[in-house]
Amino acid sequence: MRLKRRLGLLTVAIVVAPTAVAGCTTERKSVERAEQRANPPEVTSVTPADRARDIPISAEVGATVTDGRITAVKITDDRGGQVAAEPREDGSTWVPTKPLEPRRKYTAEVTATGDSGRTSTRRTTFTTMAESTRPAVTSVLYFAGDRTYGTAMPVTVAFDPPIAEKDRADVQRRLFVRTNPPQPGVWSWIPDGSQVYYRAPDFWRPGTTISVRSALEGLPIGKEKVGDADRTATSTIGRQVSLEVDNATKQMSVFRDGKLVRRIPVSLGKPSTPSSSGKMVIMEKHEYTTFDTRGEPDGGYVVDVEDAQRYTWGGEFIHAAPWSEGDQGNTNVSHGCANVSSSAADWLMGVTQVGDLIEVKGTEVQLQPGNGWTAWNVTWDEYVKGSALPVPAGLGAPGGSQGQGRLGGGSPAPAPSGSGG
Repeated sequence: MRLKRRLGLLTVAIVVAPTAVAGCTTERKSVERAEQRANPPEVTSVTPADRARDIPISAEVGATVTDGRITAVKITDDRGGQVAAEPREDGSTWVPTKPLEPRRKYTAEVTATGDSGRTSTRRTTFTTMAESTRPAVTSVLYFAGDRTYGTAMPVTVAFDPPIAEKDRADVQRRLFVRTNPPQPGVWSWIPDGSQVYYRAPDFWRPGTTISVRSALEGLPIGKEKVGDADRTATSTIGRQVSLEVDNATKQMSVFRDGKLVRRIPVSLGKPSTPSSSGKMVIMEKHEYTTFDTRGEPDGGYVVDVEDAQRYTWGGEFIHAAPWSEGDQGNTNVSHGCANVSSSAADWLMGVTQVGDLIEVKGTEVQLQPGNGWTAWNVTWDEYVKGSALPVPAGLGAPGGSQGQGRLGGGSPAPAPSGSGG
């Protein structure tokens, strides 16, 4: 802008000057001085550092640039093969799409481009470490590929042992989610570090495609452990379905696209084994399963059930219970599950999806945070407090009132396959 103002003044000078030659000479010198002031871009540093050794296979390529921006990163291995990589959204580093191989030499060339179009390139060569002998942190990605999920489906990653608070930012930086159409969200940890959830402020829009990468293989986690695996999955969000269960009326209301389509009588947990009140998500669906509660408090029975849908790790399911059909709609007699008739359970199996929301109201106990995928059982402003990294602009403000409570602890491991009732 400074150059344009000077040229404008010089144009006026040409009109009043005794000769046009003087004006042209002055203009040319001004342009030359402006070009001299336009410094070329410079890649001042690249990471990993040149000749660095024992680099983790989770390494990313980063650079600092003056008077320009990074426009290309080329990574090759010692056999000349090119390593595919993608930039982070903030442009801070380029992330290989697969873990690097142990004991291999890699070369990275980083090119920066300035506003004038001039470029600068810097190269670094580094060697990855041998295959790690540290104990691995086991991770489970509860988001499979080529599936259709409900609109409340949180992307959930579980860890054994749990991730210490000081290490969560490093782990979270290696968890990637893309949505199409875009619907940005936030990762949020439960306090004991055994699970981390990803969701948006509002439920996913039907038809959204979600691609996930849990890129933890070889990642140093603290001083003692490493990540176990690199997992990817892409799936689609289906129609909107939600269930509301009211203990006061002993009725389940089934909604599709926000419209009530059916009410179903239920029998919830009896006073000694009450059902949980809160916002949960359908996690599993089984046409047939066995509840085996021997060795569990208030358990000790074995029973085969049909059309069972889990929504807590503690063993709460919707399922067919022909033995309690006389109580459904008026009396709670279950061990915590939502008992429905055989015909209703069969119908529900054809309507619901893993990832559909189920809300239970008015029971004697509240849902324990982490007992299932409890990402929706909190308000948005409480939810984002669980992020180990700064929350992106526009996502940190309170975003609604999708529940109450605080994201707490809980085991990511499913209860024994037989639990329920």
